[in-house]
Amino acid sequence: MRLYVILVPLALALAACATGATPPPPAAANPPPSPAVPAPPATSAETLLPKIPQPPERPVAPPSVTDPAIPLAQRIDAFVDYTAQAYGVDPKVIRATLAQAEYKQSIIDAISRPAEKVRPWRDYRPIFMNDARIAGGKAFYADNRAALDRITASTGVPAEYIVAIIGVETSYGKITGNYRVLDALYTLAFWHPKRAPFFAGELAQLFALAKEEPQLDVLALKGSYAGAMGMGQFMPSSYRNWAKDGDGDGRRDLLDHKPDVFASIANYFVVHGWQRGGPVVARAARDAGAADFAPADLDPVYPLPLLAQKGYRPMAGEPTADGATLLSLDGEAGREYWLGYRNFYVITRYNRSPMYALAVHQLAQAIGGNGAP
Repeated sequence: MRLYVILVPLALALAACATGATPPPPAAANPPPSPAVPAPPATSAETLLPKIPQPPERPVAPPSVTDPAIPLAQRIDAFVDYTAQAYGVDPKVIRATLAQAEYKQSIIDAISRPAEKVRPWRDYRPIFMNDARIAGGKAFYADNRAALDRITASTGVPAEYIVAIIGVETSYGKITGNYRVLDALYTLAFWHPKRAPFFAGELAQLFALAKEEPQLDVLALKGSYAGAMGMGQFMPSSYRNWAKDGDGDGRRDLLDHKPDVFASIANYFVVHGWQRGGPVVARAARDAGAADFAPADLDPVYPLPLLAQKGYRPMAGEPTADGATLLSLDGEAGREYWLGYRNFYVITRYNRSPMYALAVHQLAQAIGGNGAP
């Protein structure tokens, strides 16, 4: 059970500190009326719950590596120095590997292409909630039940959610990407200024990963155009930080070694705050006349009584938790309202889209036999 500290208004705290003060002189028999002083409005700090603690932000490369005004050769030199110093990788190895990296215009095209029109939930949901994806998930779970159930027992992450992540990310390992990870990160680190600090940081992490996992051939690793790899599509920093050796063979292979893949996805959830046995979402009802409410982010910091005051409450029979965020989505039958709890927030750490997280949840429920297609 998660305990939260109820924040006390500052006025009460000050009053508690003043118990030893000298009492005021007696009041006059007929004092003049005092002007009414309105109480200060409650602040969000007095009503909201704490955010879910998260791991530190992933390191990014310095401007000497990513500033497009600096000549490319000089930026590459700075990258070699940065990676060698930050991760203890031999500079000769870095240079020799980068010499074999290739710029790919198709990668720049893919990441720079104007974003597709944002799909509403009614169009997004069928991409993952369909007979083929659900049947594939059930078959995958059946084929790997023993290994998955062991991970569930040790981590508290239900097996069907691990399967659903793999199903959404790579269609159960069938589509893991055709770009060399080295080319993807090299291209984005040096020719995509908008996000160069992140991708150059990930390129440095790739060298650190290869040092830690020598069975990985950096020149052969394939993944997405963004450099994510394996059945669960881990970026190099996620691989380094949160991958697990699921069967004790002394290595972490997230490409297609299922024991490691299962353990690593579960560990990703755990380190980002997964609550064993906790609910994920609840379908919500909106009171007639309730004002629109759009939380600033996905943190589940709103107590249910506060959401009820705003006109949103779990439907009958739906699970409850200490805090939630509110989702408003355009569904097939009209506007849908959902309360996203702590474990929903954890799924959004895998992919920041709330529709992605809800699709993972619903696919998991269908795979586990707890939800309708």
